Amino acid sequence: MKRLVIGVLALIGSTGICSTAFGVITGSDHDFSGSNWSSGQICLPCHAPHNGTVIADAPLWNHDVSEASYTLYSSATLDADDLSQPAGVSKLCLSCHDGTVAIDAFTGHDGTIFIGTIGTGSGDLGSALNNDHPVSFTYDSALATADGGLWDPSSKSSGITEGGTIDSDMLFAGRMECASCHDVHNKYENTSLLLIDNDGSNLCLTCHNK
Repeated sequence: MKRLVIGVLALIGSTGICSTAFGVITGSDHDFSGSNWSSGQICLPCHAPHNGTVIADAPLWNHDVSEASYTLYSSATLDADDLSQPAGVSKLCLSCHDGTVAIDAFTGHDGTIFIGTIGTGSGDLGSALNNDHPVSFTYDSALATADGGLWDPSSKSSGITEGGTIDSDMLFAGRMECASCHDVHNKYENTSLLLIDNDGSNLCLTCHNK
């Protein structure tokens, strides 16, 4: 998704950009600069200026990636027929949020601090995702038609950018991922790092035609 790629490239380009153009990450749940294991940096736990791992949609990735196998969401009302093990940016999110990889496991360090140990509401999802919104499935016009309760992502406005659709602003190669709902850099300063404020279920209703 071009919006994410351009944003992350700008973020890791210099310390100045980190603190201005994407300054809203400061003080957010993803600001670890005050922790003694972060070297006082915001970007470093996820991104490296040199020798990062090449991963699509995550330039210069710096954090260890989870190898967990997940229990997936299942429902008689789920019409997506390609729901798979989390991949892409969702796998990167889960590399902290499934609790199997330490938050401070980056730049070659094993890490010792796990998300489940940092307090209530830490976002420790575990590897059982059967009670969480499904991710890593194709959300397209065909799925919207089959489901009957979803907006067509190719034409429904996202409300995020001028003229932007769900497909162009929220999906990754046409797939629903964690970052379809959550903005890891807190650009929009919404509760729970949401891409869209969910007051009145606005985020839910962006995709769900109810």
